[in-house]
Amino acid sequence: MNILLTGSTGFLGFRTLERLVQLPQVNLIIATGRFLRASRKIMDAKVNYVLGNLEDSSFVNSLLKNIDVVINTASLSSPWGTKDAFYTSNVVTQKNIINAAKKNGVGKIIYISTPSIYYNGNERLLVKESDPLPKSFVNNYSKTKREAEILLQQSNIDYITIRPRAIIGRGDTVIMPRLINAHSKGKLKIIGNGNNFVDLTSVENVVESIVLSIFAPKKAFNQTYNITDGKPVVLWETINKVLKGIGKKQITEKVSFNTACIVASVLEIASKLYSKKEPTLTNTVLEYCLNHSLWTFQKPKIY
Repeated sequence: MNILLTGSTGFLGFRTLERLVQLPQVNLIIATGRFLRASRKIMDAKVNYVLGNLEDSSFVNSLLKNIDVVINTASLSSPWGTKDAFYTSNVVTQKNIINAAKKNGVGKIIYISTPSIYYNGNERLLVKESDPLPKSFVNNYSKTKREAEILLQQSNIDYITIRPRAIIGRGDTVIMPRLINAHSKGKLKIIGNGNNFVDLTSVENVVESIVLSIFAPKKAFNQTYNITDGKPVVLWETINKVLKGIGKKQITEKVSFNTACIVASVLEIASKLYSKKEPTLTNTVLEYCLNHSLWTFQKPKIY
């Protein structure tokens, strides 16, 4: 079996590549990404790194020759960025992959999407894949990831879409590192009463869901699956456990949600006017990750 793994130089992609090389059924892995750090390079006879830009349709077409399965982990994942940047990174690249897959006779695409498309401003319990989606999405990231999902659903290619909730683990560059960075700057405070809880997903579980998808029976395809550890945790207790584990002071100071909203709005305005960089706190992060964290998934049907 020959596999194309996009986003192989990112957090989830790198951890997926580590697992793929262990599979005896896999003969070749074309691992692609924009940049490759030495710390994320895997030296194995099965791995062939081909770096480039998935926005280039010719490049994508060259990648999919003699490929059996595409695992697409690549995306622009951020609470901050322009509409055009998200559209190009998440939608245009998906179009290129689908078109190239059809041209080259690829039989399966496994797509890593996001549960942020469920966000409707409310606390939610036991979210199911069949639950109705909001009329408008919380940000451009969610909007474009949903557009990419629809493209795949309409492609007539067998697919599995995975929506993993809050991926954590070795190699994480998004969730815990941002919190630790804010803590180091003295800017991390408990927002609200501190009792909100949330589903997290270890990266190992997401990787195993990808492996299961590769070898899933026909009836399991053309479906979407929510992925989580299935053990909701109290968010701020968990953050404090991580901080304690790395020898940092526990967070006890609290700030009201309304106050945090004002601070986030001011930081966003300043960033748009001056630095153009992602603020320390955005309203998207505040709403989706910190305030309305009462999020758990109903376990999907196992085929």
